[in-house]
Amino acid sequence: MMKTISQMTIEQVAGYSTQIIAEVEKAVIGKRDVLEQMMAAFLSSGGHILLEDYPGLAKTLIANSFSIALGMQFKRIQFTPDLLPGDITGGYVFESDKNRFMLRKGPIFTNILLADEINRASPKTQSALLEAMQEYQVTLEGETQTLPDPFIVIATQNPIEYEGTFPLPEAQLDRFMVKISIGYPTPEEEDEILKRRAERKSDLVPLQAIITPETFLQMRATAEEVYVDPDVRRYMVELVSKSRSHRQVAVGVSPRGSLALLKLARAWAAIHNRNYVVPDDIKKFIQPALAHRIILDPSLWDVKKSENKIIEEIAQSVSVPVFKMDDEH
Repeated sequence: MMKTISQMTIEQVAGYSTQIIAEVEKAVIGKRDVLEQMMAAFLSSGGHILLEDYPGLAKTLIANSFSIALGMQFKRIQFTPDLLPGDITGGYVFESDKNRFMLRKGPIFTNILLADEINRASPKTQSALLEAMQEYQVTLEGETQTLPDPFIVIATQNPIEYEGTFPLPEAQLDRFMVKISIGYPTPEEEDEILKRRAERKSDLVPLQAIITPETFLQMRATAEEVYVDPDVRRYMVELVSKSRSHRQVAVGVSPRGSLALLKLARAWAAIHNRNYVVPDDIKKFIQPALAHRIILDPSLWDVKKSENKIIEEIAQSVSVPVFKMDDEH
């Protein structure tokens, strides 16, 4: 089933994406929309994902299942208050038998890194991820170590437990391409979860790799070729620009937010077998790509509005472009 191909078409990207998601769905029931959004983030360069939801909603299972289906190396770090930066990056240790310092690489040297309950670690430890997430490298004792390609961080945090946690600084939140909530399963989906577990007689769900990391990088490169009409591009800019002038927003979306929309919309189009972006591709990611990038005005404390509500207002205030694709696209 695993194979590497020399050239990739949009149809192949869509086909592989469907197979990968179907493989993950063997372990994760009823979350097709979330899985497709995560697949789009994976196919976007810099597609780090922040999963924020209640305990027990398969955040870790989803991350691990994707790593298997994508054929990638996976490592997990449980973030705790006593976790040190060196526990993530590694460092040089003295080996007496060789009488010299040797580099011992930390768990960050992997393809997919799960940062579980990231907000439980101190800001100093959280910052150890900053350089890695943006520059895809780690500096140890003045020496730069390049991380594997691809390198994707999937972080989780619990939205209800704040005692003993350190909220992520805006600089790090901005480095996550999307912030996604999983949500509870429906009664029918939960019944299916129990039914499959009873039939399987094991907690483990056997999954297999659909592609190799090399094939994945080709899928990413193909997604970069998806056409974006100038009117659609300006629609993204208008959405981001409105967030900076909204009266209830203290800090608006940075250019990293508009770049995220561009990358995600291209990947979403490719996953759905289109070589051009339509406005609906952008609408799909307005909330997950932009809501975590704004800071509300603290002086308006009496106005009970969330970031999601503000982004929804902004989306409704921006006119959606209407255009016809020419024969070439």
